[in-house]
Amino acid sequence: MHKIFVGTLALAAIALTAVFSTSNAPGNARAVGDDPMQIRVEATNPWTSLALNNEKRNFQFAIVTDRTGGHRPGVFGAAVKKINLMQPEFVISVGDLIEGYSEDNGQWALEWAEFQAKLRQLEMPFFYVPGNHDLANRLMSENWKRKFGRTYYEFRYHDALFVALNSEDPPSSEPFAFGAEQQAWLADVLKRNEDARWTFVFMHKPAWAYADADHEKTGWTSVERALGNRKYTVFAGHVHNYAKFVRNGRDHFTLATTGGDSKLRGKDVGEFDQIVWVTMKENEPVIANLLLDGIEDKNVRTLPLPQPKAKQ
Repeated sequence: MHKIFVGTLALAAIALTAVFSTSNAPGNARAVGDDPMQIRVEATNPWTSLALNNEKRNFQFAIVTDRTGGHRPGVFGAAVKKINLMQPEFVISVGDLIEGYSEDNGQWALEWAEFQAKLRQLEMPFFYVPGNHDLANRLMSENWKRKFGRTYYEFRYHDALFVALNSEDPPSSEPFAFGAEQQAWLADVLKRNEDARWTFVFMHKPAWAYADADHEKTGWTSVERALGNRKYTVFAGHVHNYAKFVRNGRDHFTLATTGGDSKLRGKDVGEFDQIVWVTMKENEPVIANLLLDGIEDKNVRTLPLPQPKAKQ
Protein backbone atom coordinates (compact mmCIF):
# COMPACT_ATOMS: atom_id res chain seq x y z
CA MET A 1 0.00 0.00 0.00
CA HIS A 2 1.31 3.41 -0.99
CA LYS A 3 1.53 5.60 2.16
CA ILE A 4 2.70 9.11 2.74
CA PHE A 5 3.38 10.58 6.18
CA VAL A 6 2.39 14.25 6.10
CA GLY A 7 4.70 16.39 8.16
CA THR A 8 7.82 14.30 7.40
CA LEU A 9 10.21 16.70 5.76
CA ALA A 10 12.09 13.97 3.94
CA LEU A 11 8.92 13.15 1.95
CA ALA A 12 7.74 16.73 1.49
CA ALA A 13 8.32 16.82 -2.27
CA ILE A 14 6.33 13.60 -2.81
CA ALA A 15 3.54 14.79 -0.53
CA LEU A 16 3.17 18.09 -2.30
CA THR A 17 3.44 16.91 -5.86
CA ALA A 18 1.84 13.48 -5.79
CA VAL A 19 -0.83 13.10 -3.14
CA PHE A 20 -1.36 15.66 -0.39
CA SER A 21 -2.70 19.19 -0.52
CA THR A 22 -4.24 20.80 2.56
CA SER A 23 -6.64 22.66 0.28
CA ASN A 24 -7.29 19.76 -2.11
CA ALA A 25 -6.63 22.16 -4.97
CA PRO A 26 -3.63 22.05 -7.33
CA GLY A 27 -1.13 24.79 -6.67
CA ASN A 28 -2.48 25.62 -3.18
CA ALA A 29 -0.51 23.08 -1.16
CA ARG A 30 1.55 24.52 1.65
CA ALA A 31 4.99 23.40 2.74
CA VAL A 32 4.61 20.33 4.92
CA GLY A 33 6.84 21.80 7.59
CA ASP A 34 4.43 24.70 8.04
CA ASP A 35 1.36 22.51 8.54
CA PRO A 36 0.36 21.58 12.11
CA MET A 37 -1.51 18.48 10.95
CA GLN A 38 0.39 15.21 10.96
CA ILE A 39 -1.68 12.36 9.58
CA ARG A 40 -1.18 9.40 7.28
CA VAL A 41 -2.81 9.91 3.90
CA GLU A 42 -3.81 6.95 1.78
CA ALA A 43 -5.62 6.54 -1.53
CA THR A 44 -8.96 6.54 0.36
CA ASN A 45 -9.34 8.32 3.70
CA PRO A 46 -12.01 8.68 6.42
CA TRP A 47 -12.43 12.45 6.25
CA THR A 48 -13.90 15.04 3.90
CA SER A 49 -10.75 17.13 3.46
CA LEU A 50 -7.69 18.43 5.25
CA ALA A 51 -8.34 22.09 4.44
CA LEU A 52 -8.18 23.04 8.11
CA ASN A 53 -9.87 26.22 9.28
CA ASN A 54 -6.61 27.60 10.67
CA GLU A 55 -5.39 30.28 8.31
CA LYS A 56 -2.96 32.54 10.13
CA ARG A 57 -5.03 35.63 9.36
CA ASN A 58 -8.20 34.11 10.84
CA PHE A 59 -8.90 35.05 14.45
CA GLN A 60 -11.73 35.21 16.98
CA PHE A 61 -12.77 37.89 19.43
CA ALA A 62 -15.75 38.41 21.74
CA ILE A 63 -17.98 41.42 22.39
CA VAL A 64 -19.82 42.09 25.63
CA THR A 65 -22.66 44.56 25.78
CA ASP A 66 -24.52 46.60 28.41
CA ARG A 67 -23.88 45.46 31.96
CA THR A 68 -25.62 48.37 33.70
CA GLY A 69 -28.64 50.60 33.37
CA GLY A 70 -30.34 48.50 36.04
CA HIS A 71 -27.82 45.69 36.25
CA ARG A 72 -28.70 42.20 37.42
CA PRO A 73 -26.06 40.93 39.84
CA GLY A 74 -24.06 37.88 38.86
CA VAL A 75 -24.69 37.94 35.12
CA PHE A 76 -21.51 39.68 33.98
CA GLY A 77 -19.35 37.58 36.30
CA ALA A 78 -20.91 34.45 34.80
CA ALA A 79 -20.21 35.83 31.32
CA VAL A 80 -16.52 36.23 32.18
CA LYS A 81 -16.33 32.56 33.17
CA LYS A 82 -18.05 31.50 29.96
CA ILE A 83 -15.76 33.65 27.82
CA ASN A 84 -12.83 31.92 29.48
CA LEU A 85 -14.28 28.59 28.35
CA MET A 86 -14.20 29.73 24.72
CA GLN A 87 -10.80 31.46 24.80
CA PRO A 88 -11.15 34.30 22.26
CA GLU A 89 -8.03 36.28 21.50
CA PHE A 90 -9.48 39.38 23.17
CA VAL A 91 -12.74 40.92 24.37
CA ILE A 92 -14.17 44.37 23.61
CA SER A 93 -17.21 46.15 25.05
CA VAL A 94 -19.82 48.62 23.82
CA GLY A 95 -20.04 50.57 27.07
CA ASP A 96 -22.21 51.02 30.19
CA LEU A 97 -19.83 49.18 32.47
CA ILE A 98 -20.83 50.88 35.76
CA GLU A 99 -24.10 52.47 36.92
CA GLY A 100 -22.55 55.95 37.26
CA TYR A 101 -24.86 58.95 36.97
CA SER A 102 -23.42 60.46 40.13
CA GLU A 103 -21.00 63.20 41.16
CA ASP A 104 -19.87 61.16 44.15
CA ASN A 105 -16.35 60.01 43.34
CA GLY A 106 -16.49 57.54 46.22
CA GLN A 107 -19.41 55.84 44.52
CA TRP A 108 -17.49 55.70 41.21
CA ALA A 109 -14.50 54.19 42.96
CA LEU A 110 -16.63 51.40 44.42
CA GLU A 111 -18.35 50.69 41.12
CA TRP A 112 -15.13 50.62 39.11
CA ALA A 113 -13.45 48.46 41.74
CA GLU A 114 -16.32 45.98 41.56
CA PHE A 115 -16.21 45.86 37.77
CA GLN A 116 -12.44 45.57 37.51
CA ALA A 117 -12.46 42.75 40.08
CA LYS A 118 -14.58 40.79 37.60
CA LEU A 119 -12.19 41.64 34.77
CA ARG A 120 -9.27 40.24 36.73
CA GLN A 121 -10.84 36.83 36.22
CA LEU A 122 -10.72 37.27 32.43
CA GLU A 123 -7.90 35.30 30.81
CA MET A 124 -7.42 37.57 27.80
CA PRO A 125 -7.21 41.34 27.11
CA PHE A 126 -10.29 43.51 27.59
CA PHE A 127 -10.83 46.74 25.63
CA TYR A 128 -12.96 49.44 27.24
CA VAL A 129 -15.52 51.50 25.31
CA PRO A 130 -17.40 54.22 27.23
CA GLY A 131 -21.18 54.51 27.54
CA ASN A 132 -23.45 57.19 28.95
CA HIS A 133 -23.42 55.52 32.38
CA ASP A 134 -19.62 55.65 32.37
CA LEU A 135 -19.38 59.29 31.21
CA ALA A 136 -22.58 60.73 32.63
CA ASN A 137 -21.09 64.13 33.43
CA ARG A 138 -17.88 66.17 33.24
CA LEU A 139 -16.52 64.81 36.51
CA MET A 140 -17.05 61.21 35.43
CA SER A 141 -15.41 61.98 32.10
CA GLU A 142 -12.35 63.38 33.89
CA ASN A 143 -12.29 60.30 36.11
CA TRP A 144 -12.32 58.03 33.05
CA LYS A 145 -9.34 59.90 31.58
CA ARG A 146 -7.44 59.52 34.86
CA LYS A 147 -8.15 55.79 34.97
CA PHE A 148 -8.05 54.79 31.30
CA GLY A 149 -6.73 57.75 29.31
CA ARG A 150 -8.38 58.07 25.92
CA THR A 151 -12.15 57.85 25.44
CA TYR A 152 -11.66 56.90 21.76
CA TYR A 153 -8.81 54.98 20.13
CA GLU A 154 -7.88 52.48 17.44
CA PHE A 155 -5.72 49.40 16.95
CA ARG A 156 -4.93 46.92 14.18
CA TYR A 157 -4.86 43.15 14.44
CA HIS A 158 -4.02 40.86 11.51
CA ASP A 159 -4.73 43.68 9.04
CA ALA A 160 -8.16 44.39 10.55
CA LEU A 161 -8.78 47.85 11.98
CA PHE A 162 -10.64 48.27 15.29
CA VAL A 163 -12.07 51.69 16.13
CA ALA A 164 -13.59 52.52 19.53
CA LEU A 165 -15.68 55.70 19.45
CA ASN A 166 -17.08 57.87 22.22
CA SER A 167 -20.73 58.70 21.60
CA GLU A 168 -20.78 60.93 24.73
CA ASP A 169 -18.44 63.61 23.40
CA PRO A 170 -19.01 65.89 25.26
CA PRO A 171 -20.80 64.23 28.21
CA SER A 172 -24.55 64.77 28.64
CA SER A 173 -25.03 65.47 24.93
CA GLU A 174 -28.52 64.65 23.71
CA PRO A 175 -29.15 62.29 22.16
CA PHE A 176 -25.40 61.68 21.54
CA ALA A 177 -22.40 63.46 20.05
CA PHE A 178 -19.05 62.89 18.39
CA GLY A 179 -16.98 66.01 19.01
CA ALA A 180 -15.10 67.89 16.31
CA GLU A 181 -11.71 66.70 17.57
CA GLN A 182 -12.90 63.09 17.54
CA GLN A 183 -14.27 63.51 14.02
CA ALA A 184 -10.93 64.85 12.77
CA TRP A 185 -9.07 62.06 14.56
CA LEU A 186 -11.30 59.40 12.97
CA ALA A 187 -10.87 60.81 9.48
CA ASP A 188 -7.09 60.72 9.95
CA VAL A 189 -7.12 57.15 11.35
CA LEU A 190 -9.20 55.85 8.47
CA LYS A 191 -7.05 57.61 5.90
CA ARG A 192 -3.89 56.11 7.41
CA ASN A 193 -5.45 52.66 7.39
CA GLU A 194 -6.94 52.55 3.92
CA ASP A 195 -5.32 49.14 3.39
CA ALA A 196 -7.18 47.45 6.28
CA ARG A 197 -9.04 44.42 4.96
CA TRP A 198 -11.95 45.10 7.37
CA THR A 199 -12.90 47.81 9.87
CA PHE A 200 -14.83 47.15 13.08
CA VAL A 201 -16.48 50.14 14.76
CA PHE A 202 -17.62 50.04 18.40
CA MET A 203 -19.64 52.71 20.19
CA HIS A 204 -22.31 52.87 22.82
CA LYS A 205 -25.27 54.66 21.30
CA PRO A 206 -26.54 53.45 17.89
CA ALA A 207 -26.50 56.81 16.13
CA TRP A 208 -28.10 55.45 12.96
CA ALA A 209 -31.20 54.41 14.92
CA TYR A 210 -32.02 58.01 15.90
CA ALA A 211 -33.96 58.90 12.77
CA ASP A 212 -35.00 62.35 14.05
CA ALA A 213 -31.56 63.44 15.24
CA ASP A 214 -29.62 66.19 13.48
CA HIS A 215 -26.85 63.92 12.24
CA GLU A 216 -24.80 66.82 10.89
CA LYS A 217 -24.83 68.50 14.29
CA THR A 218 -24.15 65.32 16.28
CA GLY A 219 -21.20 64.39 14.06
CA TRP A 220 -22.63 61.10 12.82
CA THR A 221 -22.68 62.36 9.24
CA SER A 222 -18.97 63.07 9.55
CA VAL A 223 -18.34 59.55 10.94
CA GLU A 224 -20.16 57.93 8.02
CA ARG A 225 -18.45 60.18 5.51
CA ALA A 226 -15.06 59.15 6.89
CA LEU A 227 -15.98 55.45 6.73
CA GLY A 228 -16.85 55.89 3.06
CA ASN A 229 -16.88 52.76 0.92
CA ARG A 230 -14.48 50.66 2.97
CA LYS A 231 -15.63 47.27 4.31
CA TYR A 232 -16.85 47.73 7.87
CA THR A 233 -19.23 46.53 10.58
CA VAL A 234 -20.66 48.65 13.40
CA PHE A 235 -21.60 47.45 16.90
CA ALA A 236 -23.48 49.47 19.54
CA GLY A 237 -25.44 48.88 22.74
CA HIS A 238 -27.57 51.21 24.87
CA VAL A 239 -31.04 50.01 23.84
CA HIS A 240 -30.72 46.58 25.54
CA ASN A 241 -32.29 45.05 22.47
CA TYR A 242 -30.67 43.03 19.69
CA ALA A 243 -31.27 43.94 16.05
CA LYS A 244 -29.38 43.99 12.78
CA PHE A 245 -29.70 46.96 10.42
CA VAL A 246 -28.23 47.35 6.96
CA ARG A 247 -27.17 50.93 6.27
CA ASN A 248 -25.05 52.03 3.33
CA GLY A 249 -24.77 48.35 2.47
CA ARG A 250 -23.00 47.60 5.78
CA ASP A 251 -24.18 45.62 8.79
CA HIS A 252 -24.96 47.66 11.90
CA PHE A 253 -25.89 45.89 15.14
CA THR A 254 -27.55 46.97 18.35
CA LEU A 255 -26.71 44.36 20.97
CA ALA A 256 -28.86 43.03 23.79
CA THR A 257 -27.40 42.76 27.32
CA THR A 258 -24.66 41.14 29.34
CA GLY A 259 -26.36 41.78 32.67
CA GLY A 260 -28.12 45.10 32.02
CA ASP A 261 -31.82 45.65 32.65
CA SER A 262 -33.96 43.39 30.47
CA LYS A 263 -37.29 41.59 30.55
CA LEU A 264 -35.51 38.69 28.81
CA ARG A 265 -38.52 37.94 26.62
CA GLY A 266 -36.43 36.06 24.11
CA LYS A 267 -35.01 36.11 20.61
CA ASP A 268 -38.22 37.24 18.89
CA VAL A 269 -37.98 40.64 20.61
CA GLY A 270 -34.19 40.73 20.90
CA GLU A 271 -34.09 40.47 24.69
CA PHE A 272 -31.48 38.07 26.05
CA ASP A 273 -28.10 38.04 27.76
CA GLN A 274 -25.39 37.48 25.19
CA ILE A 275 -21.81 37.38 24.08
CA VAL A 276 -21.06 38.15 20.43
CA TRP A 277 -18.48 35.83 18.89
CA VAL A 278 -16.73 37.17 15.79
CA THR A 279 -14.46 35.11 13.57
CA MET A 280 -12.50 37.18 11.07
CA LYS A 281 -12.07 35.19 7.88
CA GLU A 282 -10.04 36.14 4.83
CA ASN A 283 -12.82 38.16 3.16
CA GLU A 284 -15.40 38.96 5.85
CA PRO A 285 -16.33 38.38 9.50
CA VAL A 286 -18.60 35.56 10.64
CA ILE A 287 -20.78 36.73 13.54
CA ALA A 288 -22.44 34.41 16.07
CA ASN A 289 -24.68 35.43 18.96
CA LEU A 290 -24.03 33.21 21.97
CA LEU A 291 -26.78 33.25 24.58
CA LEU A 292 -25.32 32.99 28.06
CA ASP A 293 -27.72 30.29 29.19
CA GLY A 294 -26.56 28.12 26.29
CA ILE A 295 -22.86 28.04 27.28
CA GLU A 296 -21.87 25.50 29.92
CA ASP A 297 -18.58 24.12 31.19
CA LYS A 298 -17.56 20.47 31.16
CA ASN A 299 -19.35 19.84 34.46
CA VAL A 300 -22.83 20.54 33.12
CA ARG A 301 -23.58 16.86 33.81
CA THR A 302 -21.30 14.53 35.75
CA LEU A 303 -22.20 10.95 36.61
CA PRO A 304 -20.53 8.38 38.85
CA LEU A 305 -18.85 5.47 37.10
CA PRO A 306 -21.14 2.48 36.51
CA GLN A 307 -20.56 -0.21 39.09
CA PRO A 308 -20.92 -3.93 38.45
CA LYS A 309 -24.02 -5.45 39.87
CA ALA A 310 -23.54 -7.40 43.05
CA LYS A 311 -23.53 -11.11 42.49
CA GLN A 312 -26.46 -12.97 44.03
